[in-house]
Amino acid sequence: MDVIAAISTASALSAIGILRVSGEGCFAVCERVFRAANGRRFSELPPREMVLGVLLDRAGDPIDQVLAVRFPGKRSYTGEDCGEFHCHGSPVVLAEGLQALFAAGARQAGRGEFTKRAFLSGNLDLTQAEAVIDLIEAETAGAARNAAEQLGGALRRRIEGVYQRLLNLTSQFYAVVDYPDEDIEDLRREDMARELADAEGDLGELLATFRRGRVLRQGVPTAILGPPNVGKSSLLNALAGYDRAIVTDIPGTTRDTVEEKAVVGGVLLRLIDTAGIRDTGDPVERLGVERSRRAMEDAELLLVVSDGSRPETEEDRALLRQAAGTGKSWIHVLSKRDLGSVPRPGYEALERPPDAAAAVSSVTGEGLAELEGAVAALFPAGEAPPGQILTNARQAEAVERAAQALRGAREALESGLTPDAVLADGESAISALGELTGRTLREDLTARIFERFCVGK
Repeated sequence: MDVIAAISTASALSAIGILRVSGEGCFAVCERVFRAANGRRFSELPPREMVLGVLLDRAGDPIDQVLAVRFPGKRSYTGEDCGEFHCHGSPVVLAEGLQALFAAGARQAGRGEFTKRAFLSGNLDLTQAEAVIDLIEAETAGAARNAAEQLGGALRRRIEGVYQRLLNLTSQFYAVVDYPDEDIEDLRREDMARELADAEGDLGELLATFRRGRVLRQGVPTAILGPPNVGKSSLLNALAGYDRAIVTDIPGTTRDTVEEKAVVGGVLLRLIDTAGIRDTGDPVERLGVERSRRAMEDAELLLVVSDGSRPETEEDRALLRQAAGTGKSWIHVLSKRDLGSVPRPGYEALERPPDAAAAVSSVTGEGLAELEGAVAALFPAGEAPPGQILTNARQAEAVERAAQALRGAREALESGLTPDAVLADGESAISALGELTGRTLREDLTARIFERFCVGK
């Protein structure tokens, strides 16, 4: 492949900035822009060791004192010759260095091209490649741990177990059919049924992790709802940790939805502070109320706020009834705890009580820990270890397709169909799992037949 180059760090001012180069012939490109302090050529530098030197611009003039690293061959990130220059983090220096690399024979790398080359070279499978962007975009410690474990191959290893069991089953069947003269043990229906059921169960457990993976990666759309002036914006500010929304004593201050992300109870919430829901003749406020209702429809979690320092109003009761009827997860938040509280009726009249209730003060912070605990309970981490959690729709779709194929194979077996009809669905499951990791079915299957049964002796 040709030589590619790019700035691999943020474009803002920073202490360190990195230029990355990869491809056959990249060492010769690097030699044209780097002069080592020890006088050695770039291609002669010891592998994976930082060497001090000078980075040169297109005219051959020094532009920075840098550390260079040479990564030869398969042991680099991309699986091909690769080089890096660790510069001072001036965007000007990095831009000049990149232009020098272009003049020396490299081209601009495309989006994700280094990771794509790592996949094409076999250094990463697709689940690991996807984990790279998950790790970069992680917004919670849990998301980072899961991505780091996936990058280390945790999800690939879990899938590989099912994949190999299905390959063993399928390859043994084809060996029996295609080479009847060989001394190969025939398949028994009970063995096939057990293997298919076990594999289907494993995939079902894996598919069940997708909800948690989606929460880790994208967060939970959360609408903060309530009548005007009950403390919705104050709650948003308290959860976000800074004054994101305007707070006043004047009802109807919030005329539009205000969005912010916050980690609450270890769960990433995509908070939407809404306009107070009430009947109003103000056309601008009415538009805000309509957006609030849409936010309620789109949210996965509802935080319904009532002023806990005053008796319940009809507006409060109407909104509680509305939240109870949505079928969504919802928490009743009683605000203004620092101002005291009054007895309130229970939830017996509601279609469905709240999943939790918490009395909080956005001023003193009282009760926020209780609210965080309620959120954590609604979106638990689950039993799946980090790295073995599906985090995107592509992964979930492939696993679901494989599980459906195995279900079809098991049902065909129970119906008394011949093994070849059963194993056609088994092959479909293998193909789906191959798509998940980026492997190909036929090459693996052929290799397994030759490997296990000594075909051709």
